[in-house]
Amino acid sequence: MYPELLTHIKKYTSLTPAEEQLLCEKLELKKLKKKEFVLEAGKYCHGNYFVVKGCLRLYFVNNKLNEQIIQFGIENWWITDYDGLMSKQPSTCYIQTVEPSEVLFLSEKDQAILFEQIPHLESYFRIMMQKAYVASQRRIGFIFNQTEEERYRHFSSRFPEFMQRVPQYMLASYLGFTPQFLSRLRAKKI
Repeated sequence: MYPELLTHIKKYTSLTPAEEQLLCEKLELKKLKKKEFVLEAGKYCHGNYFVVKGCLRLYFVNNKLNEQIIQFGIENWWITDYDGLMSKQPSTCYIQTVEPSEVLFLSEKDQAILFEQIPHLESYFRIMMQKAYVASQRRIGFIFNQTEEERYRHFSSRFPEFMQRVPQYMLASYLGFTPQFLSRLRAKKI
């Protein structure tokens, strides 16, 4: 059994013990080293990753050959390349660990089977997609409506412990500015 995932699911819906068992049988635990890739651009994405322990990042490399982080995945969150997964096209993104991590992999094929057998699980994933979409909308809103300094202050006040977990250049990429700008902000002790 995977208590972290089952506890997370119980926040949004309920599964019977038999449904929990069925779900757990379809999951694959992967123990990953720091900087290990679970997906690389040009390869196909085959499912979802639930982060049990650690931190991962989803990013692409832009035209200037800079990494642009789209999402971080930390404990009790799902991460995948939904564009590649849904379009059945090679991914344009990378998913890489930021620190040693443990994830539960659920293949797209097994997820579809589980949705038929466990309707509550489909509801759970719909809620997770909605939450991810809202977070993405808010982030885009912050990028367009706040100054770089305001974004930094807002993020650091909401996620102070996370600020210490990731390298400065990754945080800058996620917040939409350069590492040099972030260094200047931190020097000002904002």
